[in-house]
Amino acid sequence: MIPEMNYCMHCGTKLHLKEHRTEGGMIPYCDTCGDYRYPVFNTAVSMIVVNPARTRMILIKQYGRPHNILVAGYVNKGEEAEAAAVREVREEIGLEAREVHYNCSHYYAPSNTLMLNFTVVVDDVEAHPNWEVDSWRWFSMDEVRSGIKPHSLAQTFLLRYLETENL
Repeated sequence: MIPEMNYCMHCGTKLHLKEHRTEGGMIPYCDTCGDYRYPVFNTAVSMIVVNPARTRMILIKQYGRPHNILVAGYVNKGEEAEAAAVREVREEIGLEAREVHYNCSHYYAPSNTLMLNFTVVVDDVEAHPNWEVDSWRWFSMDEVRSGIKPHSLAQTFLLRYLETENL
């Protein structure tokens, strides 16, 4: 589903749908700018961080919140998603990635963000978190299901990973 755009992001004029000759379909159009407007959204990565043996997974707590979540962060302009995954793992928990694998994506409407989920195998088990991380812990693959924040996108990504990895 495409997020709804009502106003031009450049001039603020109310948009209306107009048939696009070459792309087909009805696209939001700005009469003032004389141009079609396509949805703009954030892009972020979330990572299932596993130890080299793939028997444990790191979950973190951040910003004073009580629940365990996945390591995550926004993709910078001009940055590839895989590079953002490696950077965020290094920045937030101080571990180096040895492998990065794309899992799946999900559009998260509350923050207008396309979330891209990756599995990151790290080369060490001793994390060195930065100021963004309140606490971290390695969970066994059995423990992690009950350790993740319930009813969250992090839980959705985690459960999908566990189902597809046949753990």
